[in-house]
Amino acid sequence: MVKVLISDKLSPLAKEIFENRGIEVDQIVGLTPEQLIEAIPRYDGLAIRSATKVTADVLAAASNLKVVGRAGIGVDNVDIKAATNHGVVVMNTPFGNSITTAEHAIAMMFAVARQIPLANESTHQGKWEKSRFMGVELTSKTLGVIGCGNIGAIAADRALGLKMKVVAFDPYLSVERAEELGVEKVELDELLARADFITLHTPLTDGTRGILNADAFAKMKDGVRIVNCARGGLIDEDALLAALDNGKVAGVALDVFAVEPAKASPLFGHEKVVATPHLGASTSEAQVNVAVQVAEQMADYLLDGAVTNALNMPSVSAEESVRLAPYMTLAKQLGSFAGQLTEHALQSIQIEYQGDVTELNTRPLTAIVVEGLLQPLMDCVNMVNALAVAKERDIDIIETKHDAEGDYHTYIKVTVTTDKQERSVAGTLFADKRPRIVSVKDILVDAELAPNMLYVSNEDLPGFIGALGTTLGDAGLNIATFSLGRANAGGEAIALVAIDAAPNDKTVLAVQSLPHVKQVRALKF
Repeated sequence: MVKVLISDKLSPLAKEIFENRGIEVDQIVGLTPEQLIEAIPRYDGLAIRSATKVTADVLAAASNLKVVGRAGIGVDNVDIKAATNHGVVVMNTPFGNSITTAEHAIAMMFAVARQIPLANESTHQGKWEKSRFMGVELTSKTLGVIGCGNIGAIAADRALGLKMKVVAFDPYLSVERAEELGVEKVELDELLARADFITLHTPLTDGTRGILNADAFAKMKDGVRIVNCARGGLIDEDALLAALDNGKVAGVALDVFAVEPAKASPLFGHEKVVATPHLGASTSEAQVNVAVQVAEQMADYLLDGAVTNALNMPSVSAEESVRLAPYMTLAKQLGSFAGQLTEHALQSIQIEYQGDVTELNTRPLTAIVVEGLLQPLMDCVNMVNALAVAKERDIDIIETKHDAEGDYHTYIKVTVTTDKQERSVAGTLFADKRPRIVSVKDILVDAELAPNMLYVSNEDLPGFIGALGTTLGDAGLNIATFSLGRANAGGEAIALVAIDAAPNDKTVLAVQSLPHVKQVRALKF
């Protein structure tokens, strides 16, 4: 009989769902790591929240474990790499607490606008300092939403109900989706300059870490108020403290911190700071939602093999997996390549299949292309939910097949259209099934991708290759491979350079400053 362990506090509905599906359930909360390691071999599934740590040691002992289900979004407490190595699927529930988190952001905005926590404390002390706490109205103020996905869109909707004006920055927000939401799509600098209030609803990635830093604060209005119920690392806390002290920021409401649990912070005790201990998802409704969802997802997988919101497993049957494996690698690389070079709102993604690949189930290939495209700016995107996320953001997915072989026995081409440009990248498989890039923007190249790559677009003029090599050499970067292609003599050219280490910002800027260079990007695969 299939057996599941619930090792954290979950709504009783989760246990009920498992039992109604014929799954045996034990709910044992508060296990020590040693106790969990001793118990885990008896279970096929493990349902958790944030308290249980699913470490490599736990997974090594989990001889029967097939799935770990996290009731919530974050999976920092799960060693996903180790889970993958042990063949354990890791699932989460990325949309179960969206309303709750958005509502908390609105509550925090009210709190910081009217200084409610400080006024509450003063009143309880019998001071009655009515003239001390002069607040501001939200009506007619401009709210800047950084990250207008599921949670950000709900926060924007609530703000519009308060008669606020809403501007939104999100590279993946289409103009059509913005109009549907009733918000104005803007670039980040414009948002910073116009917003009276700013709320953050973006994942923490290399691209968003410290998105509100000293430079960003300098571009804001004097007296701006900020709310962060997303991730602590989005704000440079030292720069925030300086902005609070010099009056640039009139107040900030923080539900998250760079280091959590936040037991000490220079922001604590500051009269302009409203703080809560990561309560964004802490409502009874949200906890029921995520518990029900994780139980249903785990039961579907354990009983029927269906996969929903898996972070480390493609939705591919056992029979298909062997044949699809090299194509999956190629598709992921093509999507990631295009995604790392995409700077504007996606409107459509076209995937063309030609030759041998058309005989396979291309649906998971399309999903993994979209996953690779979206991952650079979004967390919680995987091949299972990538198409749904794209649909939510009004990104058209177009899949075409050409049975006849062209120049290659198998061929995949990804064309990305944004509100600014169109870009394509294509690849094939070698005889040994190794993926290869064969064109970028319809310019022929021949490149095998490496962990660290440098993409350079330039005018095809003499001296460029030598200058690029010298610049990388001066930076101490060894070139592993160097692939070139050009549209025509003197026209646009592309260089794909595999290097032994990732270039720093200074090196990228130095390459960008070379004569005739149009675009430079450091890519990771």
